[in-house]
Amino acid sequence: MKHPLIAPSLLSGDFGNLEQELAQLGTADILHLDIMDGHYVPNLTFGYPVIKRVKELTTLPLDAHLMVTNPASHIDELARIGVNWISFHQECDLHSHRLVQRIKSLGIKAGIALNPAVPVSTLECLLPDLDYVLLMSVNPGWSGQSFIPAVLDKIRQLKRMTLEMNQSVLIQVDGGITAANAAGVISAGADILVSASYIFGSNDYSAAISSLRTPSIHSK
Repeated sequence: MKHPLIAPSLLSGDFGNLEQELAQLGTADILHLDIMDGHYVPNLTFGYPVIKRVKELTTLPLDAHLMVTNPASHIDELARIGVNWISFHQECDLHSHRLVQRIKSLGIKAGIALNPAVPVSTLECLLPDLDYVLLMSVNPGWSGQSFIPAVLDKIRQLKRMTLEMNQSVLIQVDGGITAANAAGVISAGADILVSASYIFGSNDYSAAISSLRTPSIHSK
């Protein structure tokens, strides 16, 4: 089984001890930032000052998932801060292809995020321009939700689509990821696992990250 990239989601972190929290994520590959506006999703998370501070405190690449109604208005500031990856929900921008190109022109990896009920077929025309696709395996907004098993079929469908179109697009999966289901998610075709409460709710962040990266070993 391939080893996926692991992206802890800061959504479940302790923001009162941000420096200590980030110091415990040294074995991760990417740091996932869930940016919510209280409109596209009911939750409201953190803004630019927190992201700037995170950038100062970690060397991990920053992956911003924009759960906002106006993603285009956030791109320039996130680029100035030094975010490395940005994904947005295509229904939140009338010209998603243009926005993908704008993100990439800034030297940032561009992705599209799909909610559980949105089919992967909506990506057919955009796939050649994307660096990655974020498949939500819970309905976005809150940490600690349970993984939706039907998303496994979506991962397989998207993997087949990338192979048939000969596109090297990474598949990122976010929501309810634990050591108990990570092996199935990886086998279905996921390249990046995003995990919030499973990692930040553990007593040993490095051990939790390792259990996601090699779930078959840790399940024995």
